[in-house]
Amino acid sequence: MIKVLVLCVHNSARSQFGEEYIRRFGGDRFEVESAGLEPGTLNPFAVRALAEDGIDISGKRTRDVFDFYRAGKRYHYVITVCSKEAAEKCPIFPGVHEKLYLPFPDPASFQGSDEEIMVKVREVRDQIKEAMRRFVESHTDDPF
Repeated sequence: MIKVLVLCVHNSARSQFGEEYIRRFGGDRFEVESAGLEPGTLNPFAVRALAEDGIDISGKRTRDVFDFYRAGKRYHYVITVCSKEAAEKCPIFPGVHEKLYLPFPDPASFQGSDEEIMVKVREVRDQIKEAMRRFVESHTDDPF
């Protein structure tokens, strides 16, 4: 099974998108988790955007990447979906893994009316969805 960790700052939107789409596209070939550097609360716009695509994360809690690190978790891939500055703060996990950096805008920074924010969140969701689809397709035959 290919083990993947998807990281962002708060584990409130981008990393949640990444986790859910790897799970959707990768099925039982992938074991995927997501976490944040400074976990917050789920972004309600992200919850709505995933619900529009048939994914319910409304009951999930955000997770702290340093808890995973302290627990000695190991991953084949660590995918960072936040800014470069935030990515540089990520811990080095034990074992061999490949670190991928895929930056996306932070939905927490979006401003405007409810619908204007949703339009921007959907764009990020769809960009991450496509990136995770490509990731899964290019790693399905990995020998892990």
